[in-house]
Amino acid sequence: MGPPVIDLHKPTDHVRDEISRACSDYGFFQVVNHGVEPALLAAFREQMVTFFNLPAHKKGKLRRDGSNARGFFDDELTKRRRDWKEALDFGVPGSRDWGVKDNDPANACLDGFNRFPSVADAPLFRDVMVRYFESLTVLSATIAARMAEGLDMNSSYFDDLLHTSHTSYLRLNYYPPCQEPGPPPPLGISPHKDAGFLTVLEQDLDCHSLQVVRRGDDPNDEGAWVTMVPIEGALTINTGDMAQIWSNDRYHAPLHRVLTHPTHRRYSAPFFYNPGYDTKVAPLPTLGEPVFHPCTWGYYRAQRFAGDFADFGTEIQSSDYLRDSGSPHLERQRSFLVAANFARPFSVDEYRPLLTMPCSRA
Repeated sequence: MGPPVIDLHKPTDHVRDEISRACSDYGFFQVVNHGVEPALLAAFREQMVTFFNLPAHKKGKLRRDGSNARGFFDDELTKRRRDWKEALDFGVPGSRDWGVKDNDPANACLDGFNRFPSVADAPLFRDVMVRYFESLTVLSATIAARMAEGLDMNSSYFDDLLHTSHTSYLRLNYYPPCQEPGPPPPLGISPHKDAGFLTVLEQDLDCHSLQVVRRGDDPNDEGAWVTMVPIEGALTINTGDMAQIWSNDRYHAPLHRVLTHPTHRRYSAPFFYNPGYDTKVAPLPTLGEPVFHPCTWGYYRAQRFAGDFADFGTEIQSSDYLRDSGSPHLERQRSFLVAANFARPFSVDEYRPLLTMPCSRA
């Protein structure tokens, strides 16, 4: 049996129990009756295809760089291996006001500034993307409320930690057909775990490329790859590293990957629902002896982006915060938080010494 399909219109206590169980067993599930209008989903998909059909030089003008995590890219590293895809990232403006011009200084934040195609190239693109983004923000807050209840907390527990200060971003992905010889064949995205709290994924129905490893009863059992078969009208949800830390390992951040296809194009769009940059993520005190050290999201996000843009060695994971891990990230995090300014764009070159510094615990 694969990850469950959960109807969000069912009674709240039923939805709470199903989501809590899915977060513990798989870390993946699908939701229906999620509140995102079919017409908006259709418009979103149309604009996503419109963007990737633009000439390469026009997409290239929006290219992200080491001082701006937002924009177009086709050279991302996942687990130090290049992905077979094109993508565009954009996220919550620093001003938290979509009406402010994208490159206005008020919109500066750790992730940088949004970069959208011109109105001449894609007249409806920005408006549709913003409406879809806001719709997924509401959906994510609803799911987070049920996740909080599943941990015996009040439904509003994550409101200040996530909803009012979230630093979420949306990624548009295009995976071209791949006929490169193997072995191993290139992967659309190499095996990885998502960094944030939860991810909401919109994906094609006819290209079953997303695979997840189910959490086994035996911690030494690596598990088997299970294909996520999307349901029409559903959105796919998975939990990330921050949910795993907050839940004291009760919720599972699943390992997943995307396969390439020799003849099919694939489009997908993950929405990463993330805490505020200065949010300290630590196991809830009601969940027993903590198995993780506290993690600050801004440091974790900076490490992940730096690893996307340049090879910084092994990618940071929630396991680096285990109480007995001996990871150098705890000392690096302390130094980073002294020097970092979350109100201005992160720079890989500027922060490289802090992100890679030798540490006494390494």
